[in-house]
Amino acid sequence: MHELGLVNYVVKKVTAIAEENNVKKIASVTLEFGEVSGIVTSYLYSYWDWYTKKFPLFTGTKLICEEIPAVTWCDDCKKTYPTVAFGKTCPHCGSSNTWLLQGNEMNIKQIEVEDSPEDGLQEA
Repeated sequence: MHELGLVNYVVKKVTAIAEENNVKKIASVTLEFGEVSGIVTSYLYSYWDWYTKKFPLFTGTKLICEEIPAVTWCDDCKKTYPTVAFGKTCPHCGSSNTWLLQGNEMNIKQIEVEDSPEDGLQEA
């Protein structure tokens, strides 16, 4: 259920950015998160729809989610490989001297804003 906490964090962060830039309406928010982050996308969308209704800035705001593939680095052979397919053991050399290079993070990638109907959509 950490998805609700993530939605809360994103709403607060985007609200602060909107206030700094005098934005009155958010059109969309794009999040990117790692393949092994444990985020359940369906929960994220559900909490987003429920939680953002409380904030006029987010009325009708579209949530877009993009996945970052999990990639592991092997310190022994200096190669990368897809984490989900091979886990902690390097498929190139068989070493377990590996670490997750990417795939556990969550970022706010893009905020699309609508300042006014005559201004159209802009990116922040």
